[in-house]
Amino acid sequence: MQVVSIISTKGGVGKTTTAANLGGFAADAGLRVLLLDLDVQPTLSSYFTLAARAPAGIYEMLAYNEQRPEQLVSHTVIERLDLVLSNDDRGELNTLLLHAPDGRLRLRHLLPTLAPRYDLLLIDTQGARSVLLEMAVLASNLALSPVTPEILAARELRRGTLQLIEDIAPYRHLGIEPPPLHLLINRVHPVSSNARLIQRALRQVFQGQSGVRVLDTDVPAIEAYPRAATRGLPVHRVEYRQPAGRAAPAALDTMRALASELFPAWQERFALVNGRGDAGGAGHGQRA
Repeated sequence: MQVVSIISTKGGVGKTTTAANLGGFAADAGLRVLLLDLDVQPTLSSYFTLAARAPAGIYEMLAYNEQRPEQLVSHTVIERLDLVLSNDDRGELNTLLLHAPDGRLRLRHLLPTLAPRYDLLLIDTQGARSVLLEMAVLASNLALSPVTPEILAARELRRGTLQLIEDIAPYRHLGIEPPPLHLLINRVHPVSSNARLIQRALRQVFQGQSGVRVLDTDVPAIEAYPRAATRGLPVHRVEYRQPAGRAAPAALDTMRALASELFPAWQERFALVNGRGDAGGAGHGQRA
C-alpha cells in the first residue's frame, strides 16, 4: 500500500482538493483507495456523498486504537473510494497524541491492518504545524505539498513545511526515514507573468536539494475544480475535454499527468481513465 500525506503548514493551498481529485482519479483507474481525513475542519469528509457511513472515524482510530474496518471505513458513492471521517470536533487528538509515548508513530503502527485492503492511502492534513501533521508524515512513503505561485506561499513553504521535514529527521535512529517531499505548484494562472516567474524561481531554488522535488506537473487555476467540488465529483469526471480557446489542459489530462508522475508503476491504468467513471475496462487494483 502506497501512503501519501498531503501537507502544508499554510492553509488554503489546495490540500483537500488535491486529495479528493487524486483519490477519485486513482479509484476510477481501478485502484482501491482510502482517504484519511486528519483535518479538524472536515472538508474532505463532506466532499463526496457517502453510500455507507461507518459508526466511528479518525478519533476512535487514534484515541482508542480502533482497527476494525467495519467500524472505521465509510464508503463513498465513487466505486473503490473509501474514507475514514474526521470526527475530532473539539480538536482533542493533538493534545492526546502530544502526551502519548507513541503519539507521533501511532498512525504508522495502525496502518498494517488496512494495508491488505487498499492500494493507495491519501492523508489530508490541517494547515498548521501539529503532532497530527508530524504523525501523518512519519506514516508516509511520500509527502506531497501543494504550493501556490505566490511569494508568501514560497516563503512559508521553506519556513514551515521544509522545517517540519528536517525536524523529524532524528527518527532515522529508529529506522524511519523521512519521506521524500514532492512540491505541486497549484492554481497557476496561465496569463499571469508573476505566477510564471515564481514558478520558475521555485524550481530553481529546490533544484538539486536532497529529498525535495518540484513536480513537472502543475495544476492550472480553472473553474472546473470548484465546480467539481460543488457537485461532489472528482474533477476529471467534470472536465474531460479541453475547452476551445483555452490554453490550460483539460482537468482529466492534468490529473492523469499528476498521478502518472507520482505513481509511475500504475501509469498504464491511468492512461485508460476516460472521465466517465471507469477506466476503459480496467479491473480492480492489486495490492501494492
